[in-house]
Amino acid sequence: MANSYLPETLRETAAMNTLRVATLIADLSRSTAILTAEIEHEETRAGVRDVSDAAYPVLARSLRKRRENIGATIASLQRVIHGTFKAA
Repeated sequence: MANSYLPETLRETAAMNTLRVATLIADLSRSTAILTAEIEHEETRAGVRDVSDAAYPVLARSLRKRRENIGATIASLQRVIHGTFKAA
């Protein structure tokens, strides 16, 4: 019996891949929003919002870097969807 989930055409495959990437972007965007809330919470808890301050929380600094990396990943995935991706 043939697998009914196999795409029939290249167009269907491309559409499925685009949907997968768009779903991944949405998931990563939610993660970014959660990280932003966690950063704000940590800054409020510590009473320091200036990143250049020596007393700035290490956790908030780490979360900021993670959020920045996820943002770069989202930008790369958006370029893939829009067909402007260039391999490094």
